[in-house]
Amino acid sequence: MGNRGFGVIGTGAALAALMLAGPVAAECAPDRIALRGDFGNVAFQVDVADTVEERAQGLMFVEEMPRFAGMLFVYDRPQPVAFWMKNTLIPLDMVFADARGVVQRVHAEAVPGDLTGIPGGDDIQYVLEINGGMAETLGIAPGAQMQHPAISDAAWACDDVTPEG
Repeated sequence: MGNRGFGVIGTGAALAALMLAGPVAAECAPDRIALRGDFGNVAFQVDVADTVEERAQGLMFVEEMPRFAGMLFVYDRPQPVAFWMKNTLIPLDMVFADARGVVQRVHAEAVPGDLTGIPGGDDIQYVLEINGGMAETLGIAPGAQMQHPAISDAAWACDDVTPEG
């Protein structure tokens, strides 16, 4: 995919449209990821990096990203992963999830340009990169669940309905 269409989200309307409340029928789409946890539900507009080339490029050279936008890295199978911030210009939070889309680790505020490896864990299949500070602001933490069509055996499947409260 990799078109980095981040300009499609406005700030006020995006917050209203992406912060989900009450019973919600899942609306799975390749350009949208939802997360649920103790904080409630939230969704982000995403580009998907599911090839070696797209994952290598990641968010390098992106100068700004709308508040509720990000990139979802999809691997073929669970594996050890580590990221770095080479040529990345904005601070990022990295949300590492297992094969079922369950968040295992959150790395907050990765420093732009830093070449230090950021380990995600040993059995990671999905990594969501969002603007730095968003995970803490929203309360995204280990145990949260991701919903996206790329997650085939998801803890929160696309056809699930989220109960209220």
